[in-house]
Amino acid sequence: MSQKSFKNNKNALYLVPTPIGNMDDMTNRAINVLRECDIILCEDTRVTGNLLSYFNIKKKMICSNEQTEDNIKEKVAEYLDEGLNIALVTDRGTPIISDPGYKIVVYLTEKGYNVIGLAGPTAFVPALIASGIDPQPFLFYGFLNSKEMKREKELERLKDYRFTIIFYEAPHRIISTLNSIKNAFGNRKISVSREISKLYEEIYRGTVEDVLIDLKKDSIKGEFVVVVEGNKEETNYSNITIDEHIKIYLDDGYTEKDAIKMVANDRGVKKSEIYKYYHTRK
Repeated sequence: MSQKSFKNNKNALYLVPTPIGNMDDMTNRAINVLRECDIILCEDTRVTGNLLSYFNIKKKMICSNEQTEDNIKEKVAEYLDEGLNIALVTDRGTPIISDPGYKIVVYLTEKGYNVIGLAGPTAFVPALIASGIDPQPFLFYGFLNSKEMKREKELERLKDYRFTIIFYEAPHRIISTLNSIKNAFGNRKISVSREISKLYEEIYRGTVEDVLIDLKKDSIKGEFVVVVEGNKEETNYSNITIDEHIKIYLDDGYTEKDAIKMVANDRGVKKSEIYKYYHTRK
């Protein structure tokens, strides 16, 4: 199904990124969409109310968070059928990236409604480009499990991944999460950013041990983005077949496409070669 976003004359749900810190991060287009739309779906009406007030915008707001979006998705479709345009925002950053909105987007796209994503602020991009760690390829993972045992199992599955990995973390868990990363990954090079785009923005760079020492000296506040170097250790894959190698990743829950990509990266060959080999034998 193809969506011609601006040529099919359909009303749309606009996914609008909002500032993660500095209000100047708000794009002109995002401001105009909020001014011109009919309804704004928001994670917290108080937070979005402050944003709208700052830009002198008055609109009807409907609470749309993880608890409510399943219940209102049909109503959102009704609004679109009535000829209304709708914006969806979260408290900070880009909707759906470790924030609500996914359930509504899936429901609308499956039914052929226009869903349009705007470019704008998201925390992991500035954290990555300022990290001093290889920026590509990278895996954005988001939040690890809050329970230590489950978190460590997640990290164990990721430890051989050769791409840069990006996590989000809350202040009350950052120390325990970094300790879990050290236990699973070893003392790798990392970057930890907090309060991105705000007055007290701070970036810690070094090994996991270095950053832990620095963090423990400071007052731990704000939301954190952790950028971790990929596994740089040379691994000998000659003792397993390509099929066995792919199965390792499939068993860990990766899609076939991602498994093939990672095997190609592990073995230092083109993805197309692994794809051809795997599907010829399949």
